[in-house]
Amino acid sequence: MFERPSLMTRIAVGKTVGFIIGLIGFFTLPYFAPEAGWMVRWGILLWYTTLGALIGVFGVFNWHPILKLPMPWWFRAPLLGAWMNFVLTFFAFDTMQTMMIAMFGADGWLTSPFWFTAEGALVGLVIGFCATKLGGEGKETVAA
Repeated sequence: MFERPSLMTRIAVGKTVGFIIGLIGFFTLPYFAPEAGWMVRWGILLWYTTLGALIGVFGVFNWHPILKLPMPWWFRAPLLGAWMNFVLTFFAFDTMQTMMIAMFGADGWLTSPFWFTAEGALVGLVIGFCATKLGGEGKETVAA
């Protein structure tokens, strides 16, 4: 869409897509987990906006700097999304578990809070696709 790859475009697109996904979570969370407070809702909105910015920034690296292996966007973005949601789940395990039980019931097969890791991979894939399609990737994004 744009003529030259741009890191600023990647970050802006990543933040915008992340913000939209965060808004969806912000407004739909009360329907799934009515006991979730405002802090959780704002946290989701800001979390996915930040995740979008991180995925946008990491679009500069299409090779692993140490292992010298290719890291295309479809590998890098879901990996980053899954990792960030794993860390979120790790530190907010009790809150996430309460939300999952409220959404799927105590006997459901989706009661583990670590399903948020899979969600992060999917969200990362969507953000990575949009950021790469509109902003490019690789070292060319930071060229003057």
